[in-house]
Amino acid sequence: MADKREFVLISVLVGTLMSAIDTTIVILALPTITAYFHASLVTTIWVILIYMLLLAAFTTQLGRLGDIFGRGKMFNSGFLVFIAGSAASGASPTIDILIISRGIQAFGAALMQANSSAIVADNFEPSQRGRAFGITTMGWNIGGTLGIVLGGIITTFIGWQYIFYINVPIGMVGFLLAVRYVRDNNKAPSKIDIPGMILLLSILSIVSYGATDIAGHGIDTFNTILVSVGVLLLIPFIMVEKKVSFPVIEIKAFREPKLTYSLMAALLQALGYLSVIFILIMYLQGIRGFTPLYASLLLVPGYVVASLLAPRMGRLSDRVGPGLVAGIGIFLMAAGVLAYLFLKVNSSIYLVILASVVSGLGGALFWPSNNSAVMSSAPRRLYGSVSGLLRTLSSIGTLMSYVITISAASLSVPRYVAFEVFLGTSKLDGGVSQQFLAGLHTALLISLVLLMVAGILSIMKSSKPGEAQPRSNLGDYKTKIESHVEGED
Repeated sequence: MADKREFVLISVLVGTLMSAIDTTIVILALPTITAYFHASLVTTIWVILIYMLLLAAFTTQLGRLGDIFGRGKMFNSGFLVFIAGSAASGASPTIDILIISRGIQAFGAALMQANSSAIVADNFEPSQRGRAFGITTMGWNIGGTLGIVLGGIITTFIGWQYIFYINVPIGMVGFLLAVRYVRDNNKAPSKIDIPGMILLLSILSIVSYGATDIAGHGIDTFNTILVSVGVLLLIPFIMVEKKVSFPVIEIKAFREPKLTYSLMAALLQALGYLSVIFILIMYLQGIRGFTPLYASLLLVPGYVVASLLAPRMGRLSDRVGPGLVAGIGIFLMAAGVLAYLFLKVNSSIYLVILASVVSGLGGALFWPSNNSAVMSSAPRRLYGSVSGLLRTLSSIGTLMSYVITISAASLSVPRYVAFEVFLGTSKLDGGVSQQFLAGLHTALLISLVLLMVAGILSIMKSSKPGEAQPRSNLGDYKTKIESHVEGED
């Protein structure tokens, strides 16, 4: 049994590895892709945004498919779809086809992400999940490192197409392992919330398009209306989610305080931190004038620290309680962002490296611990839904993090100058450099505040593994669902 579980863990690790690679590898390839297709940045940026947009919109629902049809089937299918999307992305003849292919890739990634945490929870007891989530967290950090480094190396020396082709052999290894070792869970009754999914996709698409239009053309009536409409759609979305039995956003899940705090911590952490690397690359390339490859190498130490320490920190959370460990991790990530606020035009690069290491340590503490806290608070038969909800909230935070950063930075200097910085084709000088740096500091300050709130939420209601949780409305909800399922078995 132990050997089988380790192979299950390796399969999940490979899936998260590939997903993580493709959230970072495209960033450093944007200049080359833009030039190759003779496209504008406003169009090319959707190579990144479409990936995160579909992850955010579909992850919960695809996790629910795992509850209905079996997590093994959905997870294994995700590998095949992701591999197909990766191959199509590399072979894309136009920017539009590349964006569509990235959407296919994202759908496969969503199938894997939606079911990965639930698969871990299916195979490991609560007291062992910290270690298991620590190992899968390595997939995110190693993938992030590989994405950054390989994005620069492959694009520079081989060609941007191979940043996608690299997923094909890696994905086949993960798929073969998954087919052999990942088994289906006991089925649970569930339904797909199509109205909620359409509304969420509409909200995120409209807001993202409006925000990127602001980056491309400045604030005007058109994009202001778009963003406003997207925000207003939250009202019917919430109304729908309260009425349907199996919503995209499980409103009833927020009746349990500890689960609520852990989920909101994941959302705020993603919203506040996951665009920081984008900000740093803009600083290193646009203000310091470093090459994309050199800029990426400066950020590697933090990812290495996170990758090496995540399993150990996961085991620590098994002993002392995931909420406390996750909270300390968030505050360390906030400390790294605070250090970045002291960056000046001619700051030592060692400040960047030190802050990256501190943030990496925080990530090693937070990610496995928060995953463990979420799944420990969820009913077993809803693991797929809650796992998907966790990924959905994280993906929404990541998407909005990039959108806000791009928009805010574009408003700090003339837009054509900001675009040159995004693409790494221009080094700023003099007052414009100071002005752009001020814009980046504003974005970092917002990130700092969000991380501090996330840290407080992580620590609230923290408890040790095995400690009894206070009874809540969610407890009644769990009993109702599980009784219904047992009655149908």
